[in-house]
Amino acid sequence: MRYGYVGLGNLGGNLASSLCKAGFAVTVTDIDPALGDRLVKLGATWAATPAEVAANSDHVFTCLPSPTVSENVLAQILPHMAVGATWIENSTLGRDDILRLGQLAEDSGVRLMEAPVTGGVHLAGRGEITVLAGGDKDLYDLHLPALQAIGGKIFHMGPLGSAAIIKVITNMLAFIHLVADGEALMLAKRGGLDLKTAWEAIAASSGSSFVHETEGQLILNGSYDIAFSMDLALKDLGFAMGFGREFGVPLDLAGMTNQTFLKGKAAYGGAAQSTQIVKLLEDVLNTDLRASGFPARLE
Repeated sequence: MRYGYVGLGNLGGNLASSLCKAGFAVTVTDIDPALGDRLVKLGATWAATPAEVAANSDHVFTCLPSPTVSENVLAQILPHMAVGATWIENSTLGRDDILRLGQLAEDSGVRLMEAPVTGGVHLAGRGEITVLAGGDKDLYDLHLPALQAIGGKIFHMGPLGSAAIIKVITNMLAFIHLVADGEALMLAKRGGLDLKTAWEAIAASSGSSFVHETEGQLILNGSYDIAFSMDLALKDLGFAMGFGREFGVPLDLAGMTNQTFLKGKAAYGGAAQSTQIVKLLEDVLNTDLRASGFPARLE
């Protein structure tokens, strides 16, 4: 099968790269042509537009920053996709967006499989990111080899919209953990502990988390470079709060975390790294959380 890939940012570029490395024929594009250079070196074909990607592919992946952008790209690719083709959406969208856009695709004879990913850019770069698929089982089976090329653990969550719910849940937990980890590290620092040893002790304890073990290292390095922005965090927290209202679940911790990220955006800008949320506490207390031996980026 020939796959197309639209959106070669921090995540999409790595996912498309994994498809190329696995031997799939891949046609790619992005609004920044420079992002296609490394894919072309891996054997991908560059296309000038999403429409050209669709015209030269059997099925099309997308990884885009917002539902609005996804809808705009869908409008460009649909006229050039064959009846029965699949649109595979790696972006994080709300369930309502997924269902609405899935209907738009279906009206043109194209089927949607949602496949948001979770685990971080570093795992995407290694082809080990977790893939959360939603949609018809026959589509999942058809594209499983491609999903296995881009990810390490693959879950079929159920019908269309299911993956959107679990992806928002996992991101909500990650942002809560991030704020909590900053508070924990600050307690250790102000309590006079060596931060490197404290980080290691937490990582070996019942209080550890994936966020502590990964993003915690970038905080202690001072780079904060997780390749995920405050704006994206607020988008996902907004989806979580929406689900809370819809399902009648009070999300007290998520609500407080959302407010904290609004403060972070006001202080550092929406394009700032999401890990810089911890810097709010550092700045208030005039105390940096730094320790030697931690990487500037996760590999």
